[in-house]
Amino acid sequence: MPDLGTHTAAEAQVAVLLRRRRLVDATTLTPPVRRSAWQWLRRPLTIQVGLSALQAELIQRGFLLSVELYRHCSSLSAPALAGFGKALLDLLDAESGHDTEHTPLFRGFPESVPGDTDTFYINRVFARLLQEPEQPCVLCGDAKSVHAVSPCAHLVCRTCWDGSDLSACPLCLRRIDPKDPFLKPSFDEVQPAHVRSDRLRLLSLATADAARQTVEALLVRRSPLSAVDRADLQVLLAGGDPSWLPDDIPVRETRALVIAHFLDEDPELIDRARTATDVLRLLHALMDADPGLRTPPARRKSLSRATRRLVLQRLDRLPAEPLIEDMLRHERAWKRIAENLHPFEFAARYPLAALAFSILRRTEVDLRTAAGRAVASEAARHPFVRLEAGRLATSTFASRVEGALAAGRAEHALDLLRQRPGELVRRLVHLARALPTDQHGALVDALTTAVSDVSPAVITAALGQVRTPPGDLRLFFPRGGTARIWTAVDEREPLPAELTTALSGVLVGEMLRRATGLPRWRRVFLDEELTRLAAPGSDRGSSSTLLRMTRGSAVPIPPDELLRLFLHWVEPSGRRVNLDLSVAVFDEEWGFVGLCDYMRLRFEEDALVHSGDLTSAPSPAGSTEFVDLDLRAVRRVGGRYVLPVVFSYNNVPFDELERGFVGVLRQPNGLFDPAAVEERFDLTGPAKILLPFGVDLLTKELRWYDVNLSAAGYGHNIARYGGHLALMAATLEEVHGSGDRVSLWEICCWHAAARADEIAVRCADGSVVGYRRDPAEDLAAFARRLTARLEPDRVWDEDAADRSDFIAVLTGDVTPRSGAEIYALHPRLLDHASHTLIDAPHLLAVLAPDTRAHAPLPG
Repeated sequence: MPDLGTHTAAEAQVAVLLRRRRLVDATTLTPPVRRSAWQWLRRPLTIQVGLSALQAELIQRGFLLSVELYRHCSSLSAPALAGFGKALLDLLDAESGHDTEHTPLFRGFPESVPGDTDTFYINRVFARLLQEPEQPCVLCGDAKSVHAVSPCAHLVCRTCWDGSDLSACPLCLRRIDPKDPFLKPSFDEVQPAHVRSDRLRLLSLATADAARQTVEALLVRRSPLSAVDRADLQVLLAGGDPSWLPDDIPVRETRALVIAHFLDEDPELIDRARTATDVLRLLHALMDADPGLRTPPARRKSLSRATRRLVLQRLDRLPAEPLIEDMLRHERAWKRIAENLHPFEFAARYPLAALAFSILRRTEVDLRTAAGRAVASEAARHPFVRLEAGRLATSTFASRVEGALAAGRAEHALDLLRQRPGELVRRLVHLARALPTDQHGALVDALTTAVSDVSPAVITAALGQVRTPPGDLRLFFPRGGTARIWTAVDEREPLPAELTTALSGVLVGEMLRRATGLPRWRRVFLDEELTRLAAPGSDRGSSSTLLRMTRGSAVPIPPDELLRLFLHWVEPSGRRVNLDLSVAVFDEEWGFVGLCDYMRLRFEEDALVHSGDLTSAPSPAGSTEFVDLDLRAVRRVGGRYVLPVVFSYNNVPFDELERGFVGVLRQPNGLFDPAAVEERFDLTGPAKILLPFGVDLLTKELRWYDVNLSAAGYGHNIARYGGHLALMAATLEEVHGSGDRVSLWEICCWHAAARADEIAVRCADGSVVGYRRDPAEDLAAFARRLTARLEPDRVWDEDAADRSDFIAVLTGDVTPRSGAEIYALHPRLLDHASHTLIDAPHLLAVLAPDTRAHAPLPG
């Protein structure tokens, strides 16, 4: 009998590889077919017909088979090919959202959406309030056409309301029984046979080590993983073993996930938890909670006695002062965990761990007990621990730094922070403003010494902060279960230009130094459009999406393009959930221009068209709402910024949905065209308002926001939150559109300047120019010239990418040589079998820190 658990885990791994890397695990997807006599007869016509049908279905979804995958499929028997094709199509449909039938309120959308929303609303109100059983219709007077619909039982006139167009009760807008006589057949949408070639993406055959390669790529990242990345990692680890793990896993919460996964199999992995906070992350992972420590465990999961001893033993072997300081940094979390660990039960065996919990909990030292005597004896060994009123206490590094800054002793704070390079770089801008002018040189010197030990993600974040001048508003992304942002007036003074230049030079110089030590390339091909993409950073608060872009990144859109937004959700059993897809339009100065939502189904005729409000989404079909955006028409009426928003009208958090997602289609063919799905956001977390992206019609960019707004009460809509939405979007545009933050283009230029002999740059107008570094030219100066795209050394042929070793482009519309290393946001027809396709975090991960020197401890 097959192991259903293993089978399910294998299927989950297949889905992860397909979604993340467009790799098809054909072995797992191909069903076992019982051998029969006819199978051994070659039936090429039958196989060819099946392959042609499969390719036709894939093309309608925007995919093509690679050569190797095509050869694999052609070697299958007809039953095996049929099973393989169905499994593959099911996975692709689930990914895009095409696995469900998307039926809007007005099935003839957009043509059948009423132009007069007020009349539509008034008729609904009259019919709902005044219609009586067995009485003529209050709208048309017909006595025979009024009947109740199921299950809401509202009295609906078949003459006034078109059952061939409406898909829900016209009075309450809730879904009704599909078998209700009110619903009449509507026209069947004919899917077009033509799919634009620029939408086709290649599916490649997965190799035997594809899962391991994907795991390794996630484990060596230098920035925290998003929720979907963490879930994918756990799925892939289920098919692996500890031998898959690299020597160093730099991100602490990722390391905690891995240790928790393999702890029963290899208890010695706990030694990779190097600090008390690492151990706390591990405990959260063991309790199925967030290892990023943003939210406490929903419930404390009991730990076995062996696990508790293992954890306390690890804590007991850590250096005393960092152990206690780390635990005090997360005081509330450790107090909750102590209820599971019972540290004083093992005080005699692990006295240092017991001492740390005693200081943390301000426990009174009772020398009459064995635990009290063990704690007191251990405390006597550490001079930094003092006794206050019968309780143990200490002062922490963080409190000393904050105390120095609060007292105006910034020089002392700098001396303290020299001991902790990462903290120094994170506080760089704060120190630059706090230190007197005559100490700016000391700050630059301290940064020069410390920066070699710091993560590249921290360096790029600090570089963006140093270069960004104070503006009207500051933007904050606080820790929490969802990315809820807030703003404040920016009253800071600008940094001196000389200091900004010096600090930026040190940070960029360190990145160039690290890149210089990597393998060299003969030629590099870069796409100028990469300036639109933000440098990879922390993804821990990001939504689950198809494209893995950092918040603040933008992609170009043609000004005459039609965008179709879609929202689909399925409510939990026994609870109605009313989600609303709305669009707000603002002008150049963020003045309100208009909206399109459940109360106004059309804005300026066809500029924005809403498919109609659905107020329930019963399982299994759920509900779908659409909004069509005619960008040229919106621009004609004075609109510049277009903001789509998802509201939970009746205040139900997204994480209570059985399923929910929102996305955007570009120039769709038909109602829902899976080949046109540009992006899709999963609705998760405790949020009730999501602002997924914004469209700037002047710069012709679609910028990813992926932020949630705080909400309370009932009846969430644009009328209530329009001002807040404009403020948040304006701040996001100011922060990310100024060009001061580090972009993916800049990171690629660092690599190219330090590692390549020749650099070809494809400009926005399609021309290609070349750069060569003169032997007398300073590396930093050359990198600045390349990054700013100044003074190219030559004009290059448009086929420069054909002979490049490294290529970084927005869209994979190039024909690289075999074996080239490629970053492409949209890989299109690039084949994993012929090229090494990398993601943006990899470009930072290879710029790993090293240790050259440490400043001596202050005396």
